[in-house]
Amino acid sequence: MTDAVSFEGVSAARGGTTVWSEGTFAIASGGIVGVIGPNGSGKTTLLEVILGLLAPASGRITVLGDVPHRGNDRVGYVPQNYTTEVGESIRCRDLVTLGRTGTRWGLGHHSRADRAAVDAALAAVSATEVADRRLSQLSGGQQQRVAIAQALVGDPDLLLFDEPLANLDVHNQHEIVELLSATRAARLVTILVVVHDINPLLSVLDGAIYLLDGHAHYGPIGQVVDSDLLTHLYDTPVKVVRTAQGDLFTRS
Repeated sequence: MTDAVSFEGVSAARGGTTVWSEGTFAIASGGIVGVIGPNGSGKTTLLEVILGLLAPASGRITVLGDVPHRGNDRVGYVPQNYTTEVGESIRCRDLVTLGRTGTRWGLGHHSRADRAAVDAALAAVSATEVADRRLSQLSGGQQQRVAIAQALVGDPDLLLFDEPLANLDVHNQHEIVELLSATRAARLVTILVVVHDINPLLSVLDGAIYLLDGHAHYGPIGQVVDSDLLTHLYDTPVKVVRTAQGDLFTRS
């Protein structure tokens, strides 16, 4: 199976300033991978490179076996501050439909197949009951479910999330993590998740991309969740604790 994402000597820059460099790694298809690093290290920039929104300053990158490009319908994306970007007045069903129809947006342009796909995406994230409500009327957890439905409606092979757990309480964080895990299992999709706090995702992560000392690295989660590495990464003491049941969590 082709790797979902492959970096060979990749660097990223903005305004002539290198954000990170020396990214050489491959992400196998079908896993859930975290993207971690301190604020300003370039996590969102990494997603933009994968999406084809920002050309790499050097090196070679492939996404699902192809050169990354804008509008790739095999890639679903949920940006940070999703609700702010889409506005407050749109209905959830219409928002998910937009993810399916793209430039065909408009009344009277939705086929029976489009409507069925939208219904299936909403059902997959348990959001059918809020389909006809405005996004702004929903709780944070419900909004995130609708965002995931919009990303899923095109049946992508790769899903990218930028801080999907931000501003959610512990209960909703747990539910979204469980939803991501179920989505990966049901659809065999690869998922990359930018996170500030890795703890809620530790039970489902296969590996992590970490931006350390201006370089992009990747490792299996058992290697990345290491006190010395995380202490260096965040420039503050981080302990890794393993419970009697074998679960891992970090604390600073």
